[in-house]
Amino acid sequence: MGMDALGGDGGEFAVLAASERAAMVRRIEADGAFAADPGWIEAFAAVPRHLFVPYYYVSGPRGYERRWAGSPDPRSRERWLRGAYEDVPLATRVRDGELLSSSSQPSLMALMLAALRVGEGDRVLEIGAGTGYNAALLSYRLGEENVTTVDLDPEITESARRHLAEAGHHPAVVTGDGARGVPERAPFDRIIATCTLTTIPRAWTAQCRPGGLVLAPLATGLVALTVHDAAHAEGRFLHTPAYFVPLRGGGRPEPEPVPLGGVPQRARESDLFRFLLTLTRGALDPQAAYALWEREDRPGRERYGVTVDGEHAWAWLDAPDGPYAWALPEPLAPEPVAAQGSDPGEGPDPGKGPNLGGP
Repeated sequence: MGMDALGGDGGEFAVLAASERAAMVRRIEADGAFAADPGWIEAFAAVPRHLFVPYYYVSGPRGYERRWAGSPDPRSRERWLRGAYEDVPLATRVRDGELLSSSSQPSLMALMLAALRVGEGDRVLEIGAGTGYNAALLSYRLGEENVTTVDLDPEITESARRHLAEAGHHPAVVTGDGARGVPERAPFDRIIATCTLTTIPRAWTAQCRPGGLVLAPLATGLVALTVHDAAHAEGRFLHTPAYFVPLRGGGRPEPEPVPLGGVPQRARESDLFRFLLTLTRGALDPQAAYALWEREDRPGRERYGVTVDGEHAWAWLDAPDGPYAWALPEPLAPEPVAAQGSDPGEGPDPGKGPNLGGP
């Protein structure tokens, strides 16, 4: 949705958008998210995030509040625009109370993109198209011909494609199960996922060039795997926490809640303990995980890593051949993509919004 859709305030809002975008970039830079690769500063400064979130939902005192560019109230449009450049994730797709898609927190996106360590001409596959904003940043930096983004939901891919086109970018946008990768566009130099996993799909290492990198949310962290060949990859977690919508498709069941009886309150409330508990789900019970956590001085995420060796993958603490290693779930067979005969559309009518319990 362009600035002309803002009710005749195009010039005023264009100035405001540029100012808010510059302020967002300064905040992200001050937080150090660009430190590993300052080359991303220019992309974030140039790509207008508000074009990718023509509407979104924020939690308010009476439930969810809808903000959208088409509001008849100029003050509401201004709140929408300013909110688009806050350093927060924005909920963009909700169905039956389930969050399906969002625009990720910009500083986390910056940290992840910097951790990719891209070079000129690198080909990148993004798993999880979201709004298209991340693909636009990649297209700006690397060229749209080098960028592919995939999502299971045809509504998401269609709206991402429209947002990208409005921003002047035309990367490959594919509807399909992200666990399959996109073999017809392979090989890739980098694969970045913006959805939480329980294990590493083997299609990703098979579609990544030797020496390439797979960066993916796992448990509540981000693991950066160097690919050795089609069947082997290994790497450590970044220090930062990361929370994303789960990867959908392939019949992936939601994990059952873990009972925490016998675990002290201080551990239950610790982000680092819950990371260990999630990473070792099915391999360590909560009491054993707590004992290890205390014995090893409450390790941070960067002490953990993952190894992929053929059909087997495991997480580890400190070293892949050390005393602490836990098998990750076997990858499930990806599911066929459903027929796409329905109108993809933008999703819920932005003038109405989904029923989220609020006005």
